[in-house]
Amino acid sequence: MRPPRKPPSSPGRTPRPKKAEQGRATSRPSPSEQARRVAESWGVAPENKPARKSGSGRPAAAGTKAAASRRDGKAPAAAPARSKNRTARPEAPARAQARTRPGGQPAPATPRPVRAPRSPDPAPVHRIKAASEPQRIAKLLARAGVASRREIERMIAEGRIALDGVPVETPATLLTSLRGVSVDGQPVADAEAARLFLFHKPSGCLTTERDPAGRPTIYDRLPAGLPRLMPVGRLDMTTEGLLLLTNDGGLKRRLELPSSGVERTYRARAFGDISQAQLEELIEGIEVDGIRYGRIDANLERRTGRNQWIEMTLTEGKNREVRRVLEHLGLTVNRLIRVRYGPFDLADSAPGDLVEIKRGDLDRFLHQLKERG
Repeated sequence: MRPPRKPPSSPGRTPRPKKAEQGRATSRPSPSEQARRVAESWGVAPENKPARKSGSGRPAAAGTKAAASRRDGKAPAAAPARSKNRTARPEAPARAQARTRPGGQPAPATPRPVRAPRSPDPAPVHRIKAASEPQRIAKLLARAGVASRREIERMIAEGRIALDGVPVETPATLLTSLRGVSVDGQPVADAEAARLFLFHKPSGCLTTERDPAGRPTIYDRLPAGLPRLMPVGRLDMTTEGLLLLTNDGGLKRRLELPSSGVERTYRARAFGDISQAQLEELIEGIEVDGIRYGRIDANLERRTGRNQWIEMTLTEGKNREVRRVLEHLGLTVNRLIRVRYGPFDLADSAPGDLVEIKRGDLDRFLHQLKERG
């Protein structure tokens, strides 16, 4: 059999060494050597770390110990687990020492304090606190829901209100609290938290506590068992719709003031002819019989024959404001309904219904009033 033919070697070419010889001839630099070369190329002095030495005194290459263990028939030692946090915190040893007891047993973990969740609702701002400065007794009693200021003045004149057993002579008496005050011999209880009710006032009743002529009032339509409630503003006898009632005289006054900017929305059915352009002029206000009425947002909803349904939104709420303004424009109002007061509306309530505003809704509304200033 013919032996295999050897390739001719060129005279000027060195034969390629085998893989084993090539590995011994040109060894790959170690990572530390590579780092040193990179540092020299950038002009940075490399760190002088003590090199690990093998048994022959030469620096041990990567994997030397593992290879030696395989030659000796031993399993290579497992590499230590690499921590995720490369830089340990300074307090780590102290923490580790605190987690172990003297006997070597782990100490129980100390529970972290749990912070109570914050409430999404703002803090109630309608609580009645004791006055830091002296106030008139009539004002304090009205805030406590005893009666209106005018009624309290009559009660003082009749000698029905006393302070420490002595009848009060003037409603201008200054007090910081109602301690020792009695009405008809009964001590005045501490003021309750403010409550707000939505009453759908029907037509044909007065917004007053009593009428000398004996005509029906809103209090004839209210259910029994309620605290003494005061109306926020007034509606005429023939005007129907939303009427707010509260047991807090201070809250009543605050909602009535034009400076609070609380909007009231009415729907009026009026007889006559008017255009949307005429209604839009009310946005700048109008003066009627020497009385200046502020900004009114009026819109013509629909016509039914000679009657027009007009929606009007205002913030002042002066006496008979809607009727007087529309009469000044040549219209005759034959039905008037208040459908909204601030964020509260009639919704689907029927005439005579009474609904209490939820505490959370009241708190948010008062918080908005406080931010508005």
